[in-house]
Amino acid sequence: MNKVLATLMVVAGVLGLASVAMASEAGAAATVFDKYMQLGSNNLALVCLAAGLAVGVAASGCGAGMGHAAGGACTGVARNPEVSGKITVTMILGLALIESLTIYGLVIALILLYANPLLG
Repeated sequence: MNKVLATLMVVAGVLGLASVAMASEAGAAATVFDKYMQLGSNNLALVCLAAGLAVGVAASGCGAGMGHAAGGACTGVARNPEVSGKITVTMILGLALIESLTIYGLVIALILLYANPLLG
């Protein structure tokens, strides 16, 4: 019981001090959200839509490619079990390269959201 009470007190203390730690002064620099709001809320909605589409299209395309690659590797091993080691190594290398394309989509989405060059 003492451990639970101590844990709850620590959590309450951290949550209570978080607002003080994250508080900013009145003259603090504008956030990315404030910059979007100066241009209009429609721009923020379009950027969020573009970021979501970048990640969604990249993930769906890469997911389909990974499934096709794994299916081809399974077919190859089923036809010729002696070369399963070479097929597995080649498949893992291909899957890593396919996964890097998904990460590129995530990077584009993060650039659109946080480092948009159109905001100045």
